[in-house]
Amino acid sequence: MDKNFLWGGATAANQCEGAYNAGGKGLSVADVEMGGAKGKPREIHDCVHPGCYYPSHEAIDFYHHYKEDIRLFAEMGFKCYRMSIAWTRIFPNGDDPEPNEAGLQFYDDVFDELHKYGIEPVVTLHHYEMPLHLVQQYGAWRSRKLVDLAVRYAKVVFERYKHKVKYWITFNEINAIVISPRPWHQAGIIYREDENPGDVKLQAAHHQLLASALTVQAGHAINPDFKIGCMLIYHLSYPKTCRPEDQVVNREKMLPQFYFGDVQVRGYYSNTCKRYQEMTGGHFTMEPGDEEILRKGTVDFISFSYYFSSVASIEPMTELVGNVAKGGRNPYLDITEWGWQIDPVGLRTTLNQLYDRYQKPLFIVENGMGARDTVEPDGSIHDPYRIEYLRRHITALKQAVEVDHVDLMGYCPWGCIDLVSAGTGEMEKRYGFIYVDKNNRGEGTLARSRKDSFFWYKKVIALNGEDLSG
Repeated sequence: MDKNFLWGGATAANQCEGAYNAGGKGLSVADVEMGGAKGKPREIHDCVHPGCYYPSHEAIDFYHHYKEDIRLFAEMGFKCYRMSIAWTRIFPNGDDPEPNEAGLQFYDDVFDELHKYGIEPVVTLHHYEMPLHLVQQYGAWRSRKLVDLAVRYAKVVFERYKHKVKYWITFNEINAIVISPRPWHQAGIIYREDENPGDVKLQAAHHQLLASALTVQAGHAINPDFKIGCMLIYHLSYPKTCRPEDQVVNREKMLPQFYFGDVQVRGYYSNTCKRYQEMTGGHFTMEPGDEEILRKGTVDFISFSYYFSSVASIEPMTELVGNVAKGGRNPYLDITEWGWQIDPVGLRTTLNQLYDRYQKPLFIVENGMGARDTVEPDGSIHDPYRIEYLRRHITALKQAVEVDHVDLMGYCPWGCIDLVSAGTGEMEKRYGFIYVDKNNRGEGTLARSRKDSFFWYKKVIALNGEDLSG
């Protein structure tokens, strides 16, 4: 791997920070979601109800533990740390007349701590935590008003951190807005009975794409050295058979990946986009000047999450649940307890598909396996399943780089420290190299412990991926 390859890890504010009402922070969409359970969606409220357990309220309390956590990241040798800024720490309601200084100072402190250890922040502006007030006041991303508010927020943080952050991501898993049956995390939307979901999701997606393009333009104007990327959830799918109709169905299943990639990288709605619009049965409004905004606001790199793959067929299939996306069972792959198929070769395929299509630098900013970890009587935590998962995926990305000549910037496994599951609110579905003492009921000391994978990943980074042995 290149000597400048960015080895690191990834988290999100709403899943790790906690301190949901500290330092002037406002309520986000995540703050009114009750904890769920395996395979069940989280219950959404219109406000905080006394006596209910909301996982994001404390999460793992990174807000008060960030120095300890960053010290542990540094011990592993992180070159970068992918994190997000909570919009509600900067503008508590999203449309406040002035930004919240306490929130701005918190991220100043986090970035300073990262730089103390030579760790480069990779910052996502929107990661499933939009202000609840914008949902209630404007109807969330249905409204074009949010474009202006989102760009204003971006300009504030760009100006504040223009000498502290180089790598930015506009929207986390932006294509999940059209994949998810209930795009609450992504866009603050629950469909009303009188709405056509196809219309709503395409209009909301258009508004986010405009906000992303204007954000890119604003960032480059503030600091031309900024590298600003998009971020896709990449749900790789294979045709179930060589039957020609399965090939067609599979192509259509993959369209949500390319719909957003085409706009954010190429700068226009392509033929692929138009086909997907027709498939949704939806329509959306473009205003004069929108096409020019999209054309001028293309991204510098493509980041993505990759966890699993599935298959598609013209015939009915039993569906598996993944992170937002669903798909059919592949008999050649192992499967996790949460129904996610383990496909490291699929990561190599994904890297090639994206690079062949767009010829832009790529960045893997989420990849990992949720599993239950056991703390032994002596305090050790043995997680060979996690090491094996990551070993196989790093092997695949190395093949994409060294054999297929893909331009890959870095690798940030998801949940480098245990955190709250975005889908169900669980803590016991763990991804991290660092164990956090907390259970699904919110109980625990929050003490941090190193797992076996911590020491393994430390060696991987130190040797720049040349030795992946256990």
